[in-house]
Amino acid sequence: MDQAPFLTGQLLLAMPGIGDPRFEKAVIAMCVHDENGALGIGLGRIVPRITFHGLLKQLDIEPGAAPDVAIHLGGPVEPQRGFLVHSLDWGGQESIQVGDRWALTATLDILKAIAEGRGPKRWIAALGYAGWGAGQLEQELCGNGWFATEGSDDLLYDCDVDNRWSAGFKSAGIDPRLLTVDFGTA
Repeated sequence: MDQAPFLTGQLLLAMPGIGDPRFEKAVIAMCVHDENGALGIGLGRIVPRITFHGLLKQLDIEPGAAPDVAIHLGGPVEPQRGFLVHSLDWGGQESIQVGDRWALTATLDILKAIAEGRGPKRWIAALGYAGWGAGQLEQELCGNGWFATEGSDDLLYDCDVDNRWSAGFKSAGIDPRLLTVDFGTA
């Protein structure tokens, strides 16, 4: 019996014409995907008017050693809730290891660790997440809404947010300029 093609640990790239402006050129790090649904963290857009230091200050955490970087718009669900996608060299009690690629943490202990200079070496902060109910993502994949790719650590951590979507397609050998909103069946 074939195992279901779950996408945990992969990147989802929105196809042109996805039909939802919130996901136009979206890049989503898939953290959970199973028969019950899916959860991913968007890495294709930046939250305006707040940086990491501003977030820490709102939480009464002294920024200390933390760099003042942009915060990503993780998705439309619970946009006030924070998440960190990070390297596997740090793990807290509530951290979820995502395959052998990265971990996901949504607790204050990682923010404090980063501020104190003892957090993960590589990380991305986001507010909100993208979520799908059972079978919903599979329907969107069949409707040509998304493209899944393995991605890379460079794409995840080092790529400029404005180039991440096109770089994701290029890493899969696809020229995004050749993608079209039209599709059909053979």
